[in-house]
Amino acid sequence: MRNNQDRLGTVPGGDEAPIQQAEQPLQFVTPTEFVDLPSKGRYYPPDHPLHNVEMVEIRHMTAKDEDILTSRSLLKKGVAIDRFLQNVLVDKRVKVEDLLIGDKNAIIIASRITGYGARYDASISCPSCASSVQFGFNLEDCQVMSLDRHEVSDIRATDSGTFVIHADKMGVDVEVKLLTSRDESYLAQIAEKRRKKKLPEAALTDQLRRFIVSVGGHTDPGYIDSFIQHMPASDSRKIRTVYQEVIPNVDMNHDFVCSECGFEGEVGVPFGANFFWPKQ
Repeated sequence: MRNNQDRLGTVPGGDEAPIQQAEQPLQFVTPTEFVDLPSKGRYYPPDHPLHNVEMVEIRHMTAKDEDILTSRSLLKKGVAIDRFLQNVLVDKRVKVEDLLIGDKNAIIIASRITGYGARYDASISCPSCASSVQFGFNLEDCQVMSLDRHEVSDIRATDSGTFVIHADKMGVDVEVKLLTSRDESYLAQIAEKRRKKKLPEAALTDQLRRFIVSVGGHTDPGYIDSFIQHMPASDSRKIRTVYQEVIPNVDMNHDFVCSECGFEGEVGVPFGANFFWPKQ
């Protein structure tokens, strides 16, 4: 049995031996920032965590996040970027697949800036001469597009977060929803299946099927599909054009001057292979 001196850690004379404190590991906190959402949260359902929320908080990219972005298995499955974005979202109630595409784009750009800076060098094709030209984009110039202009567009907003566009030739109202990241992934999968089976491309009609929710008040998928198949090209073009105008998004267009032919115009930021994997 140990004596009291051994048990209490005392030394002769009554002085207590100093207690050794275990060293605590350093606590590091990754900085965060808030990203303005193009949608301002207006088009999420009431039970969504971003309903009427104008900003979302994200962590700055870390070395652990780079592991996700360079994971061969995740890249092969095509889910690396979505997994990365889910990791940097502070509010874990927010799911990447439920994000509106414009909001997702805003988060992608902000996340890229935190990891590698605002400078993004990419090879683009000149719209005029088709030459491959190196161009430096400043991602901080990508601004959230204002929603005010949509109030006077040829559309009508509904209380459920959808929009109604009138198809002139067919003489009916077409109700459309804003696509989410889940919808975007679905369309990409459909396109890939068509490619593997060597079927004709149907990107336009597939997209119409995905975002049209009713035609003349009818919500039956068969009715909507029949409308899409018989819709004149002019109505299809109007619906797609107005839809692109109404999407709350990030303006990714940059002023561009071609070094080969002198063409002056705008080009959009390409989400190329080196967007999250810049060449060092």
